[in-house]
Amino acid sequence: MTKAVFFDIDGTLLSFETHTVPTSTVEALRQLKSKGIKIFISTGRPKLLLDSVKHLDFDGYITLNGGDCYTKNDEIIYRSILPQEDIRRLAEWNKQHHIPFVFVGHEEWFITHIDKKVEEIARLAQIHYPPIAPIERAFGQDILQIMGYFGTEYDRDLFGNVLTHCEPMRWHPLFTDIVTRENSKSKGLDYVIAHYGIDLKDTMAFGDGGNDIPILRHAAIGVAMGNAADNVKAEADYVTTSVDDDGIARALQHFGLI
Repeated sequence: MTKAVFFDIDGTLLSFETHTVPTSTVEALRQLKSKGIKIFISTGRPKLLLDSVKHLDFDGYITLNGGDCYTKNDEIIYRSILPQEDIRRLAEWNKQHHIPFVFVGHEEWFITHIDKKVEEIARLAQIHYPPIAPIERAFGQDILQIMGYFGTEYDRDLFGNVLTHCEPMRWHPLFTDIVTRENSKSKGLDYVIAHYGIDLKDTMAFGDGGNDIPILRHAAIGVAMGNAADNVKAEADYVTTSVDDDGIARALQHFGLI
């Protein structure tokens, strides 16, 4: 019996077309809560960028692709800090490449500079720009995630020689979240359900991006949105309609949860 449902934000809860949560989704979440089913966010976004879903009564949050997990009352469940040695190597590497990077802590973030790729992703996700600062500002700070605005052509060099304790969680060709190797939304799910005493067999997860694949594989029921890429759909137990076609509500009805 499903006791916990995990939801990605961008392209799952939040429409890329309207930049809002569909009314059918809001009602579906209310019905889940009324039945005693816990609901959780599962996102690559940091805490600083959750305003679009703050009006919904989630029981807890997996943010930064599992790197920062906490309850609705801000009780820390799990938090992972990127190694300083990787950050220092990245500072040297980027002197030659000049790629924009965002560095994210629990309450603060900054970006090294803004270019057309940054502007495109900001328009797509309807997010504001962080303050601008050099990479060196991250030295000695607790950095939970890095975001890089580059294509896969840099992956082998970056993750083989520079960010050697990290891996990409890519959900867009121009952009990737960067987390420590042991982190993922699936690992975040494990920490959250352990905190609440919920069994893995009683979980369900919704997602649409590449960074959702680990949690869609891991949850007892993984649901891909109709607007997901084919490789994401291939990893799901069920494919619903798109976020703009009441996909969450339709899937929850399919499984008899609402």
